[in-house]
Amino acid sequence: MAHLGIESVLVAGRGPAACAVIAACSRLGVKAVAVHSEAERSARHVRLADDAVLLGPAPATESYLAVDRIVEAARRSGVTAVLPVPPALAGNARLAAAVVEAGLRWVGPDAEVLERLGGDGVEPASERGLLGWVTAEGLRFATPVARDRAAGIARVTWTLEDPPQDTAQVPATELPRAARRLAEVGWRGLVTVGIAPDGELAEVAAGFSLDMAVLERVHGVDAVELALRSAAGETGSAPEGRPVRAAVVVQLRAGLPPGTPGRVTGRLPGSGPMPVPKADVELVAISGYDPGDRLDGWYDALLATVSAAGPDTATAARAASDALSGLPDVGVPHDGADVCAVLGRLAAGSRVPTE
Repeated sequence: MAHLGIESVLVAGRGPAACAVIAACSRLGVKAVAVHSEAERSARHVRLADDAVLLGPAPATESYLAVDRIVEAARRSGVTAVLPVPPALAGNARLAAAVVEAGLRWVGPDAEVLERLGGDGVEPASERGLLGWVTAEGLRFATPVARDRAAGIARVTWTLEDPPQDTAQVPATELPRAARRLAEVGWRGLVTVGIAPDGELAEVAAGFSLDMAVLERVHGVDAVELALRSAAGETGSAPEGRPVRAAVVVQLRAGLPPGTPGRVTGRLPGSGPMPVPKADVELVAISGYDPGDRLDGWYDALLATVSAAGPDTATAARAASDALSGLPDVGVPHDGADVCAVLGRLAAGSRVPTE
């Protein structure tokens, strides 16, 4: 990525999503500097990074969500850009403006665009959604999805049946009008949206939502590369992707009561051997923890994500279920059985009821 002028980034985030972004930076030859709180000095995302910077005390408001501390960490680390991972940071207009004022690149939509579109950083969990990459030419790699929710959080996301075979975009007539206008209002980079029952946008989020793995599996692209290309002005030839496939992504969460710490003692998907998928299936797992890691009660209890692509949604769902079925004791309770029940309905061709 040196030809884009982005050789190093501060990866602002934690957990499985930050681990996925840091791994992508390594593949792309971009130096990744992690951030961490005092409670996560040896967290998996820190161990994966090329370097790491302490932000502050354990509370997220004093570390992972602290705008001034993130900007100061970027200055100290010597990176050229700040890459926010969760929508809570990627949609923060104040952080976007502060990064630019510090003379660094912001990997995401401009601050004024975030302010105009809300910038609340909500992770979309509407029953229907859309993923894509917004360039000056419009919305590319548009991926309509459906979601199963639990307690207001999307735990399983999958592609709609019979996706169009165009690797760049779905027909404009199939997109919400507001989504077609994202490029016009200046949005650049990745976008995750929720679609309201009336067909308009319910939420708009920047950053690496947990759904973004669906876009990667469907089109065979790297979301981090897309985000960096946008931040660098989209110079060079854009990825072409591949003929689209059906895909599903699953979130595995700890079942500990809020604020309760734990310790991971077994291997999660992404930190150990995975089942070998069929020849026409792609299976990717990202873990936020290795055996022996502490699960801190201060933070989101997301343990791992599993995404799969195949010729149809049922095949992808079966592959994801195989990766989660029969998990050994990992040291903390988790919702694997509930998630596998959702995948089982998808594998059987049934529409999943929302709660």
